[in-house]
Amino acid sequence: KDKAVRFIDARAATVAGKIEEAHGGVKGVKVVYMGESGKVLTTGHSRSSGREVKIWDLKNLEKPLHTEKIDTAAGVLMPLYDVDTNVIYLAGKGDGNIRTCEFEDKAPYFHKLGDGFRSTTALKGACLTPKRGLNIMNCETARVLKVTNNSGIQPLSFIVPRKSDAFQTDIFPDSASSEPAHTAEEWWKGSSKGPVLQSLDPKKNGANGATMNGGPRKTLMSVSSLNASLKKAEARIRYLEGKLDAAKISYDKEHMSD
Repeated sequence: KDKAVRFIDARAATVAGKIEEAHGGVKGVKVVYMGESGKVLTTGHSRSSGREVKIWDLKNLEKPLHTEKIDTAAGVLMPLYDVDTNVIYLAGKGDGNIRTCEFEDKAPYFHKLGDGFRSTTALKGACLTPKRGLNIMNCETARVLKVTNNSGIQPLSFIVPRKSDAFQTDIFPDSASSEPAHTAEEWWKGSSKGPVLQSLDPKKNGANGATMNGGPRKTLMSVSSLNASLKKAEARIRYLEGKLDAAKISYDKEHMSD
């Protein structure tokens, strides 16, 4: 409510930094860290109610490095940042469109990329899916899950067109895996490791029945296969219950029937 953005040291429970007034407007402010660059991005409204994006240096929060005017819409801008490609996806509450921009760790810091995604269906929220869930060989660099009022959750794919069928190393650097970098206890004691990275190249991951995380690949069953297995298991249970009854061995029939 005081228009300030505070950065909290969770271990010490203290305010490590503060932006006194990130945006002049009264609506909500969103913040996202720009990877390991030491910069943060905020979205909000100006005093004249225009939507804007600002880039800040964590070492000097007195004034922004860059301010980018977006439009005059009323919805709060939700920034989604792809740390692998430095692409920013701006999703505004109530908007149908999702803007694409690029962050560069030098002036002017912020670049607009084309028209992004255009639609007339308003969104309520949005998030990015992990890179390991994308169609890598189809050059799908991002997938945004768009939450709508009446049309459910819509997956939106962002694809970089390439003629080659080979793995594209320039748009798919090593990305965060599902393996934790450290335990909660290690973090509490001061560990500040970055995420464990993995290659997105299908030739290096997912081959010979292995997943990207190195474990065995899970085999999914169809509904018909599950129903057939269930019927087989139920028949086996009835057979065993008959054996127990014939031997006059007591058992919890109510629990077995559940």
